[in-house]
Amino acid sequence: MIESPFAVLARALAQDGEPTHLLPSLHQYLVRRTGCLCSVLLETDPETGDRVGTSGYGAFPGGVRLTGTDARALGDLVSTGSPVAVRDLGTRCPALARGLAAPAALIAHVPRQDAPGLLAIGFAAEAAPPELTIAAEAASAFAVTLEWMRLRRASELQRRLREVVLAFSRGASSSGNLAAGFEALCLGVNAVFGARRSSIWMHDRRGRQIVLEGSSDSSHLVAGGAVPADAPLSPVAHGLRLDRPEFVPDPDAARDADRSVLLVPLRGRRRALGTLVLDGLEGSPAERGVLVEAARDLGRQLSSVIDSVQLLTDVLRSRRELEDTFNSLADLVAVSDGLQRIIYANQAFVARVGRSLDQLRDQPFADFAGPELAAWVAAQAPRTTSRSRTAPTRQLDDPVLRGIFSVTVTSLISQDQHHLGTVVVARDVTEQARLETERATLRQQLAQSEKLAALGQFVAGIAHELNNPLQGVLGHLELMKATGKLTPSQRRDVRLIYREADRAARIVSSLLVFAGSGQRQRRRCSLNALVARALALRAARLRKAGIEVVKRLDKRQPRLVGDPLLLQQVFFNIILNAEQAMIGRPGRLEVSSTLRQNGEWVVLRIRDTGPGLSDTVLSRAFEPFFTTKEVGTGTGLGLAITYGIIQDHSGQIRAENHPQGGALFTVELPTDKLVIK
Repeated sequence: MIESPFAVLARALAQDGEPTHLLPSLHQYLVRRTGCLCSVLLETDPETGDRVGTSGYGAFPGGVRLTGTDARALGDLVSTGSPVAVRDLGTRCPALARGLAAPAALIAHVPRQDAPGLLAIGFAAEAAPPELTIAAEAASAFAVTLEWMRLRRASELQRRLREVVLAFSRGASSSGNLAAGFEALCLGVNAVFGARRSSIWMHDRRGRQIVLEGSSDSSHLVAGGAVPADAPLSPVAHGLRLDRPEFVPDPDAARDADRSVLLVPLRGRRRALGTLVLDGLEGSPAERGVLVEAARDLGRQLSSVIDSVQLLTDVLRSRRELEDTFNSLADLVAVSDGLQRIIYANQAFVARVGRSLDQLRDQPFADFAGPELAAWVAAQAPRTTSRSRTAPTRQLDDPVLRGIFSVTVTSLISQDQHHLGTVVVARDVTEQARLETERATLRQQLAQSEKLAALGQFVAGIAHELNNPLQGVLGHLELMKATGKLTPSQRRDVRLIYREADRAARIVSSLLVFAGSGQRQRRRCSLNALVARALALRAARLRKAGIEVVKRLDKRQPRLVGDPLLLQQVFFNIILNAEQAMIGRPGRLEVSSTLRQNGEWVVLRIRDTGPGLSDTVLSRAFEPFFTTKEVGTGTGLGLAITYGIIQDHSGQIRAENHPQGGALFTVELPTDKLVIK
């Protein structure tokens, strides 16, 4: 049976659990399993973004370091998140090919929250690449191993810090060891009480036993000992259940010997801590009552010290766990007092504002948030002292915190229902808001396309029905003009009727174009040539109006596949609109084109320096019959026809205002490179 990467990982953990052995074991397994040349794990340097080889087998990982373009190229290879086999590694990423000493490699993404890594498996050019499923599973095993090693290092760090705190809290002894402190205490108790031996037994709640932790007799301490906490005949277990010190017979003495031990219970505020046992008090000059009372004071003081140290340990542990949880939150969290001064903040908030926690403390929250957010938080904080009130939430675009946030404000309430402070939790929803805006735009475009399609069918039917009688009217008017048997007054009326009928016919012709009923002559054509023709048609008018034309067309002559007459009509309509927007005010018409996505798309931008577009015009610019011109001077079909033609050519068109003023129309069309593909 073939082992999985996780089985190899489990076996390595069971054998010695040494972190430095885990990654080499996985690399060796992977090379043996796939029969490849080498395996290298590349991790991301958080400071430089370089991809650095940190472990491997069959290659020297320290020799693999990808910087700049090579690092980005390698990241692009696995941008989808799935493993990918790269046979032309020397071309795609030569630095990696040199580091692996392999002409081809299988690259797999190693998911991690802090810094994602990559797994590179080198293989010979003539060999088949390893199975993608094996690479994906191995990458997951590497991710788990790296995370386990990270957690182990973090746990080890916490343990060492906790030991330092506990050593300081357990006493003033030079070693800082609790058992050594107990031993010194037992020696002191012997001197005061005149006992033969003193020992301290601590309650192990998890193990449900009482363990010897300190003794004045070194041999006794070396021998050690543990007693079940519920042992009925054990004096130590009995002392754990006492309320005050008590003498009991010594179980180790002979039956006829009058020997006893003094049991001193050590009890904390809410739990039993252990038992202090004093042996051999028979020779003590003090009376038993005095000994018991003194032992009671000693037990009370010792219990207080032990309980405080243990409680401090628990508090420190809980606080550290709380801080770790608090700082692991991706949301921005800030805690302020009743005067809206920051008293605590998590790492996400600290990183966002670029200040340390010490620099934030006692500073007004309003100094680190935008005015709208600061005012809303200040207004929400003291509004209620009810614990059951739902925390208010609001979405805000904050310029200081740099993003769109869903902000929740929670009041800190005292036992007597007084407002003590505020907890502000801000979740960054910038990306979600952007996606929602894009979805809304797409929904609007889809609705408009459906509306135009339905309207187009309706308009096409009406236009066909109107076209025939209009042509008949125009024909009869031509015949009437040709006979010459009209009076001057009649000739004038006929010319007026003909002019209006001809205008109606042109409107019908535009409706047919808008409805898509015309014939399409699709062929290769030059974008630059079509734009030049459209500009030539308006060149004289543009010069007369004092409008400067600036052309920055891509010299690579991008070619399209479509109807050249219709595309020229698109560019002509946009240029005409720009010209009309600048009537009465000299301006500039800027026309530029660029290629993107390896020449598969061409982007044409036409910008004027007119007054720009109002919000109403921007939202309805491509609606049929919508126009801002005077009645009789425009049909409102120009941009609607333009939109329909671009959609029919699998392109996109959008209108917006340029940041420096004026309107900007952007047309994106697929080139022949994409269409023919």
